[in-house]
Amino acid sequence: MIEQINIEALFERLDQDLRDLLTQKEISDPVMIGIHTGGVWVAKRLHSMLGIQQELGTMDISFYRDDFTRIGINPQVQPTSLPFSIDDQHIILVDDVLHTGRTIRAAMNELFDYGRPASIILVTLVERSGRELPIAASVVGKHLDLEPDQHVKLTGPEPLELVIQKT
Repeated sequence: MIEQINIEALFERLDQDLRDLLTQKEISDPVMIGIHTGGVWVAKRLHSMLGIQQELGTMDISFYRDDFTRIGINPQVQPTSLPFSIDDQHIILVDDVLHTGRTIRAAMNELFDYGRPASIILVTLVERSGRELPIAASVVGKHLDLEPDQHVKLTGPEPLELVIQKT
């Protein structure tokens, strides 16, 4: 283990930055969706902090990944649960770590299979170096420049901890 990151400070930053962005964009009634697994853990906290009325949605993008033919399907596939219509909604899409961009691409592909949102705001606890697709988060808790042999992982759900490790 190389470093542990203060997760409470990241949540405070996400909460404030997201509130500011929603005010700036004049979005008063967004819905929130967390990407399994770590994104759901982060989304649950943010959903509560923001006091969003609509039930939290969850997504498992396993069948939308572009690498499942190479690495296989996750043995713990969770059902996607979207307890609201996607059409014309302002969606806050939450993930734990934004790295290559491929998870977010898969999540957006799945979202558009359910309908046409008015907008998508991407929120990530951590954004790290190594992007392969032109995808950027609107709200980020922490930016990390990591070496190729370093990885950041969210463990949880209780307690939530971010750990940077060397492979």
